[in-house]
Amino acid sequence: MTEYAESKQDHFEGQMPRHVLSLSGGKDSAALAIYMRDRVPEMEYIFHDTDKELPETYDFLARLEAILGKPIVKTSPTDTFDHWLSVYGGMLPSNHRRWCTRMLKLKPFENYIGDGPVINYVGLRADENRTGYISTKPNIKAVYPFQEDGLVRADIIRILEESSLGLPPYMAWGRSRSGCYFCFYQQKIEWVRLKEQHPDLFERAKEYEERSLGFGEQFYWCRSESLAQLERPERVEQIKRNWEASEAKKRASRKNLALVETLGGLELEDDGHLRDGCLVCSL
Repeated sequence: MTEYAESKQDHFEGQMPRHVLSLSGGKDSAALAIYMRDRVPEMEYIFHDTDKELPETYDFLARLEAILGKPIVKTSPTDTFDHWLSVYGGMLPSNHRRWCTRMLKLKPFENYIGDGPVINYVGLRADENRTGYISTKPNIKAVYPFQEDGLVRADIIRILEESSLGLPPYMAWGRSRSGCYFCFYQQKIEWVRLKEQHPDLFERAKEYEERSLGFGEQFYWCRSESLAQLERPERVEQIKRNWEASEAKKRASRKNLALVETLGGLELEDDGHLRDGCLVCSL
């Protein structure tokens, strides 16, 4: 056991905890896994697979697994998204009713952990003002190595580049977060690009909306408009124009923009937008 791992065990008063790092398919948790690989060799890497992830996410995790040199355990829930959708009476998840996070991410995580002592490594950066709700079980102690060591976004990008893993491939076409392809925290420009990159997944997301009407509920992933409305050519062009104008305004207001932030779609990442998401899905 390394000196770093031993330093984290005081919380459990002599008990031998497991060291667990949850991966979302996002850049921060991937960078943390690489950062901790040699500092905590006994680390367990886990991924809560909802079966509704982007294909790019699975590819990214497979390449990360090769770099880590040990398997990433999938804590796949016994009951699928469609099962829980039925349990919840056809009520699709939203930011006000995040049963998807609870039943497909947190519950599998806690089932995997059990009741023994665990140190859970969370990829919150030093330049973020977010709190990390992962679990409230008393046997789990959350630690934040990036915050402890003062690592910020540029450091995370450097770790990924130096490891040869790079950024998650979905960022290249303009998606800012990991998680289910129909995540309700997506921006409208991300829905437009999902349709362009994965029209089949866009159609499945649209089908979920349409089926919800059969349960007596009118619910849209985008809250204010349906995907059928959003995909109309004139609406797509309007969304693109609005996004381009917003990005131009943000770029004009930022000084000393690093070159790396102008490449690979990183300018798409709106920290305020991401702050609203579920950390277990998007870190």
